[in-house]
Amino acid sequence: MPKPDNKTVPRGDSSSRYLYPVVIVLLLLTMAGIWFFLQASTPRLPAAAPAPVVKPVAVQSPAKMVDEQQCQGCHQAQVKDWQGSHHQLAMQAATPETVPADFNNASFSSEGETTRFSRRGDELWVNTPGADGKATDFKVAYTFGIAPLQQYLIEVGDGRLQALGVAWDTQKNRWFHLYPGQGVNFKNPLHWSKPSQNANFMCVECHTTGYKRNFDPAKNSFDSQWNSLGVGCQACHGPASNHVAWAAKKGDLLHAGFAVDLKDKDATVEIETCARCHARRAPLGDGYTVGKRLMDDYLPSVLTRELYALDGKIKDEVFEHGSFAQSKMADKGVRCSDCHNPHSAELKAPGNGVCLQCHNTAGKTAVATVDGRGLQAKDYDSPEHTRHAAGEPGSFCVDCHMPGKFYMGNDFRHDHSFSIPRPGDKVSEQFKLWNSTEAEHAPRYAESMVLIRGGQPGAAQALYDQLARNNLLAIQRATLLAELPNYPSEQALKLATQDLGNPAPQVRESAVRAISAFLPPPERVALYGPLLRDPVLAVRIIAARDLLSASGQGLGPAWDKAIAEYETVQSSLLERAEANLNLAMLYQASGRSDKVEAQLRTALLRDPDFFPALVTLAQWLEANGRAQEARTLVADNLKQHPDAALLQHTQGLMLIRAGDTAKAMPHLREAARLEPANPQYNYVLAVALHDSGYVDQACEQLEKLLAVQPYNRNARLSLIQYYLENGKEPKAQVVMQSWKKLNPGDPALK
Repeated sequence: MPKPDNKTVPRGDSSSRYLYPVVIVLLLLTMAGIWFFLQASTPRLPAAAPAPVVKPVAVQSPAKMVDEQQCQGCHQAQVKDWQGSHHQLAMQAATPETVPADFNNASFSSEGETTRFSRRGDELWVNTPGADGKATDFKVAYTFGIAPLQQYLIEVGDGRLQALGVAWDTQKNRWFHLYPGQGVNFKNPLHWSKPSQNANFMCVECHTTGYKRNFDPAKNSFDSQWNSLGVGCQACHGPASNHVAWAAKKGDLLHAGFAVDLKDKDATVEIETCARCHARRAPLGDGYTVGKRLMDDYLPSVLTRELYALDGKIKDEVFEHGSFAQSKMADKGVRCSDCHNPHSAELKAPGNGVCLQCHNTAGKTAVATVDGRGLQAKDYDSPEHTRHAAGEPGSFCVDCHMPGKFYMGNDFRHDHSFSIPRPGDKVSEQFKLWNSTEAEHAPRYAESMVLIRGGQPGAAQALYDQLARNNLLAIQRATLLAELPNYPSEQALKLATQDLGNPAPQVRESAVRAISAFLPPPERVALYGPLLRDPVLAVRIIAARDLLSASGQGLGPAWDKAIAEYETVQSSLLERAEANLNLAMLYQASGRSDKVEAQLRTALLRDPDFFPALVTLAQWLEANGRAQEARTLVADNLKQHPDAALLQHTQGLMLIRAGDTAKAMPHLREAARLEPANPQYNYVLAVALHDSGYVDQACEQLEKLLAVQPYNRNARLSLIQYYLENGKEPKAQVVMQSWKKLNPGDPALK
């Protein structure tokens, strides 16, 4: 299950293969870009000729879900593939027949907790520490997955299903903990009883068909419903009532009664359908809307440093889509079903057969919808290419081009970027020895990211050069735009502004985030006008939210509508503390101050350990003349959670505002110690040291920060200032010169 993520929109990602997308859930989208060219020279009908009769296409009424068995009578071949698949068995009622695990009074101990497994007739039960740390009996309601592990959903009341942190290894027939050695007890956010492990929000959508969370904010409870367990036909093809009607009458319904055609010549239709579950993404509502783009319903992640390596290979669990989107395969029109049987999810050919559909001695693709230009005629299945005997490890394409990692203890996941090994890969040097030409012609994206994220000389220019490419893949462009705020300049602003009109919605959304770091809200208004009417929801709401502080200017009906959509998105996610915090901040910015405190307290009701909401509440109380109440709130929580860096940092800042810097310093130091990678904690500590007269210590703190974040502009500016104040001009010049090598166009250097 995922670690909580305090983004603009609450994230529903997961580091779990089976506690989030193991399956393909629906996106049936309408594809724009079908152009009808009318030539001026088209012959006209004679005046006396009767007008041709055009048979109208039947208008579809909104489709509804049907019983999945209605599909099976006509589609027997597909059903045969589907039965017994990971898709069909993604979620099942927990019974002795569906559960292979040992529930015969077995026990398992890990992370200081013991879980016991037992049967009561046909019911399966666990006795394990709950949210209060006390061992309690809980009924197992559902299974998740079938291999190489199976997880279990526990009923805890109020309609809540929680994902147990102990799973069954179906290969070794043993219990094991999903987070071994991480101290995940009942006080930890990753504990099975916590909001981050709530299956209603985090998981069930991708393990069922036709799912709705149905959260009731007033009752703080769920009434979650689904059309069927597992991933059935309608999970990918959409509600089938119109299709059933078409099958009976063979009428003129578009796409045989479905909203879109998954076999559309544009692979985006199918890929975004799969991405609804096979992507690291945040929901924008309760379920999906048939016929819309992926980013109308979800906000997929870019290639962040937390999720991906510098070259884009998987680091955390990302569920394939983000990897595949950066591949040459995707760029050439390859789609998921070119390699996988979409109903069984198995590969369509054994060994290297799937790859040889395109990479073969003929140099031609056997897949009609794939752009085969650039393919080389070569025997890729030979030892001359693989450098290994046929059938041995290393002789398979996936060994080098799809390396992988184990997630959740025993689930090996292949990287889907299909790349040539890059710097940092263990086979890179061997590749160079075998074929220096291939290494020399490798794309420079990875090498540029080494400079950009490492803050090395030439980083800004490398970033600008990459963004100037016209063949950069959309997810890579969106990722690079996210790096732009670290390297501000006139050129950076120009590049971000150009991408506000990019065809890819993920790029447009990322461009808005970049520009918000460069321009004050009033100067963004003119740029964002078209985006407030963008055809994709995720783009409209990020543009509207980014103009919130300029709303006093009267931004017009387009902004009013888009900011209302943003509020609707947050209101559809009220089971999450993050969404309640987002609403509180929206209310504060839009002048609805009477709603702010209640929304913040609701956030803490949803998740008492969601410290960003607690800190925001303390700041709100402090700003409204209730400083003592704010101090008590933070102090009481700090006693319960002394290892919470954010609380230590907040306590320190409150003491500074109260004029007690001496008492503040231990808290600021502790925050920096607890989270050494957090630049804000280290920077604030340095400023506090400087203002307390400890200039040398302040400089030392900033030097340490710049050693790990050379692109940190605030740290550079302050360090130069402190050096100059302390008569250390040569040191200030060194920092200045290295800054110029990093980003010579930075306006601060002028």
